[in-house]
Amino acid sequence: MPPHLSIFGSWWAISPAIIILIFPLGFRMTCYYYRRAYYRAFWMSPPACAVAEPHKSYSGETRFPLIMQNIHRYFFYAGLVFNVLLTYDAIAAFVEPRAASYGGGYVGVGSFVLLINAILLWMYSASCHSCRHIVGGRLKHFSKHPIRFKMWGIVSKLNARHMQLAWTSLIFVALTDVYVRLAASGALGHGRWI
Repeated sequence: MPPHLSIFGSWWAISPAIIILIFPLGFRMTCYYYRRAYYRAFWMSPPACAVAEPHKSYSGETRFPLIMQNIHRYFFYAGLVFNVLLTYDAIAAFVEPRAASYGGGYVGVGSFVLLINAILLWMYSASCHSCRHIVGGRLKHFSKHPIRFKMWGIVSKLNARHMQLAWTSLIFVALTDVYVRLAASGALGHGRWI
């Protein structure tokens, strides 16, 4: 990147876009599913089900670095902002300015790639424990809040598939990035007018 284009001056050697990775990475790293995986892998806490804890005392998530897990809901909100932006991009991929003047749109593989990416990210976010708590948490009587109860039921069903949605969306985000990079470089063809 030329130094005159970088907002950080010439010392910043990588793309400033890397800064935004803090939010999606923070959302994934503090996710309950991913926590279970790396707690077992790195901290042996617990090494497996029905196996004694190898540590002498248990402090839960009250000490550093595990106390950082408590910011998951804030990363969840930031993730929703990214979902909105990616959804906008997906919709915009179906509308090409020249085609719009003829009353049509533009459909190519990339349009569907961006749309599927946005849908998977929304499903991963909706299946999150934080979303489930936001939708139905802190209610004493679901009968007094039928709409929230219905939403909580939908999110709970998605929550049962949180692991699958986590991996599917993560892999598809990577594939989408590769596709966009190839398309931007001109290595891929064009779609068809509709």
